[in-house]
Amino acid sequence: MDARTGGNERFDVIQFSIDQWRAWAPGLDDADDWTRWSQDPECASGEPTAEPVVDFLPAMQRRRMSRLARMTFQVAWPLAEGQAPMPMVFASRHGETPRTFALLSELAERQPLSPTQFSLSVHNAIIGLWSILRSDDSEMTSIAAEGDGLEHALLEAAGLLAEGAPQVLLVIAEDRPPQAYAPWIDDVPFPYAVALRLRRGTQWTLSCNTSSAKAPASRWPHALNFLLTLLQGGALCSNLWKGRAWNWQRAQ
Repeated sequence: MDARTGGNERFDVIQFSIDQWRAWAPGLDDADDWTRWSQDPECASGEPTAEPVVDFLPAMQRRRMSRLARMTFQVAWPLAEGQAPMPMVFASRHGETPRTFALLSELAERQPLSPTQFSLSVHNAIIGLWSILRSDDSEMTSIAAEGDGLEHALLEAAGLLAEGAPQVLLVIAEDRPPQAYAPWIDDVPFPYAVALRLRRGTQWTLSCNTSSAKAPASRWPHALNFLLTLLQGGALCSNLWKGRAWNWQRAQ
């Protein structure tokens, strides 16, 4: 990573390569579905309440999982199969909001709370389940950033690569929040999860320019905007968030 500071700007550069990616959303189950979506990127047309089957997991564990956890496992598991244990960075701005809202509703109704549901509502519960079910004690990090959570997760992953990890698994996932939050949360067009298996390399460069100049936010969540670039074969992707301009560039 190279960092330079001058005036009111800070410019960071990191380089990395993407070995494989996976994504899931209602009605978008595989690479062909996502390729078709990239040609006409409107909201996913699948059943809004759909969720991954994740039948590679024990039935008892599946029953306890939220849709956010199922989405995460659906995209991450294939990238970890046949690989050595690797660190994981999980990012979600809103996390287990539906589960937390259900707990708060029960509390308001003076109903007894389930210890299991509470333990699975915390932000690092998913990586804890991942570590247990894959018997992987690698370093794992769970972050909740703002709209540029993808880029902050990438910075975390880059740090792990720089410390010697051969590969890092990065997952960013968001579920639709309960309707009660609709006036405040408008950055999840549909439930989605994106996983990237990263390694050291020069395939991609990520840089960040910050200034006081105002710029419109990206139309799509950053993970989906980057996925569009990936699927359309583009070399440049720009994600803007609160004065931070993140620029992804693919080597030619």
